[in-house]
Amino acid sequence: MLPLDARLDVPGIPQSGTGQAALLTGASAAELNGGHFGPWTPVGLRPLVENRSVLSRAVEAGRSAAFANAYPRGWPGPRGSRRVAGPPLAARGAGLLDRHEERLGDGDAVSSEIVNDGWKTHLGHESLPDVTPDQAGSNLARIASSHDLTLYAHYATDTAGHRGGMEGAGRALERVDRFLCGLLATLDPSVLLFIVSDHGNIEDVRTGHTRNPALGLVAGNSSGEAAQVRDLRDITPFVLSFLEIEN
Repeated sequence: MLPLDARLDVPGIPQSGTGQAALLTGASAAELNGGHFGPWTPVGLRPLVENRSVLSRAVEAGRSAAFANAYPRGWPGPRGSRRVAGPPLAARGAGLLDRHEERLGDGDAVSSEIVNDGWKTHLGHESLPDVTPDQAGSNLARIASSHDLTLYAHYATDTAGHRGGMEGAGRALERVDRFLCGLLATLDPSVLLFIVSDHGNIEDVRTGHTRNPALGLVAGNSSGEAAQVRDLRDITPFVLSFLEIEN
């Protein structure tokens, strides 16, 4: 377990937009933006996230990479152009935003909420199979086994931290716990698993975002080397070094 500083040497409360940009690129995103910003990627930082993310750099270096999340075709669409999260933006820039409902149905993608309920209820894909958190974790492990680098993004714990109260936070964490059980049970121990949040939140549902260290969890191959990681800007350099890619 690693405490990761999400403040990025900038006053104020850490936010997802600049936090994700820092995490995905290694840049001092809050400073570049003139302050913390969220929940979406600031317009001025979108070219950075799209073109210089860890995914793009891995692909440029000839490594196989995957974005495991399923996203609807045409994301984000004209109405959603203001609501752009960092992970799918990075995936699009790397040419990896290619998992849609068919691959989700085949177990070759994972919904951002882990289970498929939202795709069935809100997006009309009622034929998708039900999937348990444990099964979704196993699916992610199988995707990762075929690639040098795999990114998966989950957002529901942030939502629960904002408006779920203690009961909602508990349910969200239980789902993640079961997801990790399925992932770790299937994942080859030679694979390095790195889990990181972009800011503090769910540990104190009374306040929303916090200045607390963001959660970092590491398991598997070379996990001891991750002790050098101190804040969100260290994630991309660490991953690139692990993949023997010049930063």
